[in-house]
Amino acid sequence: MCICVNKRAALCAGCYTYNMINRRTLGGITWIDIESPTQHEIRPLLEEFRISAPVAEELLLPTVRPRMEMHPHFIYVILHFPALRHAHKEREQELDFVVGKDFIITARYDTIDSLHKFSKVFEVNSVLEAGFETSHGGHFFYFMLKKMYKAVEHEISAVHDALLMIEKHVFDGQEREMVTAISRAGRDILDLRQSIEPHRDVLRDVESQAPQIFGADFAPYLKNLSHEYYRVHNHIMSHMESMHELRETNNSLLTTKQNEIIKVLTVMAFITFPLAVVAGLFGMNLESPLSNNPYGFGIVLAVMLVLTVAMFAYFKRKKWL
Repeated sequence: MCICVNKRAALCAGCYTYNMINRRTLGGITWIDIESPTQHEIRPLLEEFRISAPVAEELLLPTVRPRMEMHPHFIYVILHFPALRHAHKEREQELDFVVGKDFIITARYDTIDSLHKFSKVFEVNSVLEAGFETSHGGHFFYFMLKKMYKAVEHEISAVHDALLMIEKHVFDGQEREMVTAISRAGRDILDLRQSIEPHRDVLRDVESQAPQIFGADFAPYLKNLSHEYYRVHNHIMSHMESMHELRETNNSLLTTKQNEIIKVLTVMAFITFPLAVVAGLFGMNLESPLSNNPYGFGIVLAVMLVLTVAMFAYFKRKKWL
């Protein structure tokens, strides 16, 4: 019988490869983490943990929509999480869970930072044999999702900091520069909402069906997960409202500034219009009453000055200036 090492084992005779698989055990519960699984990697898991063929096929490729499936001895959960502030291929990452009483399998298609951090905590606790309640795989599912939602909160905090910066610059007279910044923040918030919002229905299904496998004592953990989700969701919606308010405020200030500029230009046009008429009238190649007057030029300048002052006084009286 061939025994492969737990991490990055090469293909050997008599067994399938466990390449890119991390296998850990704590409290009698086995956690297997797979990145970009292949058929050779999934097949031994299918046989060892009696995973159904449709679920095994689903693990091979990313799935568009999150969902939860109930099976006789395990649950299959697909969730997507935002990854906005990290150097990953996508702004949304998928994480699949196959959770049984004595095992949990996670499949992913990119490096997930929060799951990597969880693995470090897991390794420490596996040495100390403390820190996790490990009666069944559902507890690992609970702790993993708590860690994932904590990572989402960090994403929300980054958006919050961006909104504070935008608010400061909006009221510092940088409305035009903030148009792009507000649009970028709006995109981030929208991506957060689109990633997290489908979790509601998935967690509702998990909460109603998972206790059939893990027992009624697991129900409070699932309720706590739902509370975590709603807390994160409410933060996102709160930031979305703040972003909308900032956009409206910025647009109002920008419009007001543009209106002031247009008003000044309009007033200048009205002031210069009669001056242009006078200048054009006396510039005609015709005899005028002031043509032979030695003070003609001064008189024309005086008339234009009087008209300018009169127009300015009129606009001031109307409060257009």
